[in-house]
Amino acid sequence: MFFASAAFAEIVGTIVGFGSSTVFLPLAVLFFDFRTALILVAFLHIFGNIGRISFFRHGIEKSILLRFGLPSMILTLIGALLVPFISQSVLKGILGVFLVLYASLSFWKESLAVQPTVTNSVIGGGLSGFLAGLIGTGGALRGAFLTSFGMPKEKYIATAAAIALAVDITRIPVYFFQGFLESKYFWYIPVLFVVAITGSFIGKKIVSKIPQKQFKKVVLAAIFTIGIKLVYDFLIFL
Repeated sequence: MFFASAAFAEIVGTIVGFGSSTVFLPLAVLFFDFRTALILVAFLHIFGNIGRISFFRHGIEKSILLRFGLPSMILTLIGALLVPFISQSVLKGILGVFLVLYASLSFWKESLAVQPTVTNSVIGGGLSGFLAGLIGTGGALRGAFLTSFGMPKEKYIATAAAIALAVDITRIPVYFFQGFLESKYFWYIPVLFVVAITGSFIGKKIVSKIPQKQFKKVVLAAIFTIGIKLVYDFLIFL
């Protein structure tokens, strides 16, 4: 069931350009403690992003990648170092409220967009990177910013994957250094690689059948759903 959940999460993540970790993390904690789940999910995420970059490699928007990716990497490092010290539930609740409001406003006002300026890219990259390092689920916030930039779906998926890959490369060594993964679970890593690449391939096939006009609505629906779940989890925690 653990690997089946990983495959499902990766397919969903490829279709909407983010979300594999957001879908998979709540499932992974059913099998492992939070820290073990966090690093295993991170491995699925990094392998999945490698797959997405391979399948959509001609779509990377390099200017956004640089402006968004650099602050993401810096803040990811800070977030990962703070994992043992900050309440995960409170942060997820705050993120959930933001995502629900953003998705609702975007559905109501379809012309809503964030200009792809350096300032907006730095803010979006920094916040999403910090959350990715701290709670393992910064992709939805990254998607909220990148979707509003109005990129074609192939460019959006490829660029989001490249930024996420940079984030993963930054945070996984920190998790390892802090001892989040015991040696008895090392064999999970190659299996997750196979699952991630397979899930990315299936997701790519599905994306090709979604019209560009409907693609943003699919992404916004995913952002809204994830936001509702995060808020629900926070309320249960209270």
